Amino acid sequence: MSEFHFAEILLPGGWVRNVEITVDAAGRIASISPDTPPGPEAVCLGVAVPGMANVHSHAFQRGMAGLSERRGPGEDSFWSWRQIMYAFNDNLTPDHVEAMAALVYCEMLETGFTSVGEFHYLHHDEHGQAYNDIGEMAGRICAAAGATGIALTLLPVLYRHSNFGEMPPSPGQRRFINTLDHFADIIASAKRHMATIDHAVLGIAPHSLRAASTAEITAILPLSEGGPVHIHAAEQQKEVDDCLAATGKRPVEYLFDTQSVDERWCLIHATHMSARETAALAASGAVAGLCPLTEANLGDGFFNASAYLADHGRIGIGSDSHIRIDLAEDIRLLEYGQRLQAQRRNVLAPPGGSTGRRLFDAALSGSNQALQQPSGRIEAGQRADFVILDDHHPTLVGRSEDARLDSWLFCGDSRLVREVYVGGQCVVREGRALTRDRIEAAYRTAMLDIRTAIDQ
Repeated sequence: MSEFHFAEILLPGGWVRNVEITVDAAGRIASISPDTPPGPEAVCLGVAVPGMANVHSHAFQRGMAGLSERRGPGEDSFWSWRQIMYAFNDNLTPDHVEAMAALVYCEMLETGFTSVGEFHYLHHDEHGQAYNDIGEMAGRICAAAGATGIALTLLPVLYRHSNFGEMPPSPGQRRFINTLDHFADIIASAKRHMATIDHAVLGIAPHSLRAASTAEITAILPLSEGGPVHIHAAEQQKEVDDCLAATGKRPVEYLFDTQSVDERWCLIHATHMSARETAALAASGAVAGLCPLTEANLGDGFFNASAYLADHGRIGIGSDSHIRIDLAEDIRLLEYGQRLQAQRRNVLAPPGGSTGRRLFDAALSGSNQALQQPSGRIEAGQRADFVILDDHHPTLVGRSEDARLDSWLFCGDSRLVREVYVGGQCVVREGRALTRDRIEAAYRTAMLDIRTAIDQ
């Protein structure tokens, strides 16, 4: 049993001072004792908040961050960005993917994420052929998570078609494509790899309604075995238009008409929803997986957070393409997008309440629900995931409770995160992941190798 003492910590009921927490050998919280001085063997950790779950990640896209910021001959959009992504994929080996994922997970930990949902669709070699172990790439994702200490919800992706109407995949999608039988084999392989690491949860992810038919989605749902089900939905207006043309319905409407969407589901982006779709998603208990920094970078549009949260909808936060990884900035941008649209301030806060606290609590709850991780709440039985803030940083000096949280989320960044614990184990100290030096060196080698392959 390990003992930790906090000068101040955010519990489900609010901020509490002078708290001792014991953690069992499995990394779960055994007891919480407010108004308790530190024991002789307690690790004293200052001011803490629960660890956040990163609801949506494509780890390999970290390697192309910054490479798509040059305008093409016409108008650029998500769809032109996607062609750059396909070209970048052509040069990736399993070693490259593991190196990129490990750096991504270090960066997530350093900004306050303690678990990640890896929406994993880069399955095969550069020719579109399966590796000897069809789940080789899934194994590399597991290895990266194990090396850094982050908790992993692995979401192998079924990708079958290029568009609605079961259109044939394009050459650039060859590394993603599987039959239903091969997808089941990937799931079986992923289970074996996940058994080698701690804090691992397995789900499934039909990529989108354009990449997997509703019949195919129905066919693979039993493979989830009650685990999470994630799907991209209504990210782009073109996707909405194509779905209307093919089915007569909008994407979220079509999904709800063909699937039993419930609390296990997470709809990634859900940017372009009608009022009816917004209300239906909120009522379903499913989570909207929002990725504000990526959505801004890709020009996706604004999620209707004000109406959705008013309907008691659930949200999660993800870093998606990893154009930048910063928990505070993603939450900040979610609120700022609503302010720019509404031309008001503190749009998503309850009357008289803290905007930062409202969004932090909502993202904690929704993200951990979507990943089915036993964290996000500091209470007995939950995993001991703690994010220790630097309360001596100028941004936080003179702040307490929700004002401290607001100052971190609206004025700060990852530099305000001092230490991070996952399952009671320290993974970040003095703002730096404990494994970063080795992982960063491997990433540099991978990126230089990729650059050489591209130049050839």
